[in-house]
Amino acid sequence: MIFIIDSLNLHEHSDIVKDMFRLRKRVFADRLGWDVQVSQGMERDRFDELDPAHVISVDDEGRVVGCMRLLQTTGPHMLSDVFSSILDGEPPLRSATCWEATRFCVDTERLVSGRARNSISYVTSEVMIGAFEFAMASGVSDAVAVIDPVMDRVLKRSGNAPHGYLGTPKPMGKVTALAALMDCSEDRVNRIRDFAGIYHDVTQPQTVMA
Repeated sequence: MIFIIDSLNLHEHSDIVKDMFRLRKRVFADRLGWDVQVSQGMERDRFDELDPAHVISVDDEGRVVGCMRLLQTTGPHMLSDVFSSILDGEPPLRSATCWEATRFCVDTERLVSGRARNSISYVTSEVMIGAFEFAMASGVSDAVAVIDPVMDRVLKRSGNAPHGYLGTPKPMGKVTALAALMDCSEDRVNRIRDFAGIYHDVTQPQTVMA
């Protein structure tokens, strides 16, 4: 089940958000060894203070197993402020109809391989569906994401291939970083749904209302 949590309903779901920050710490700090800010067992950065929307997958036991952060590109965002070298001197995207997707991760310790409901593949697709449907409902037509080649292959295999890239790939720590462009469209969501076999409403109703 997907929860969409932002400044409007954060007070109702603060425990879920804290669990999301703990998952991000386990993935980005512990498993991937990124140089990120960790406090009280949670990974947060300055972009979390800019009222982003968090797309959070919660399993049947109430545990956070996947997440993604959506941030407007009209203000500070990671491609403009952290990964700008990818753009080769070109100005960053600034549009009210384009969001940046960052901090995507899934809990590989709790999830399994294959296509079952508790699998990495299923939760990845569920988060993507929730993010794109929420973006479309908000009037957003495009998304940009800084990804590595592994994630690029995952997107292409799951019917979610980028339709283009900005700038050129650049080495970032131990990986190569790409700036991928994706349209927020019914066609894209349907391709992801067909790949994953997910045909029900993935989003928790109360978060949509909020």
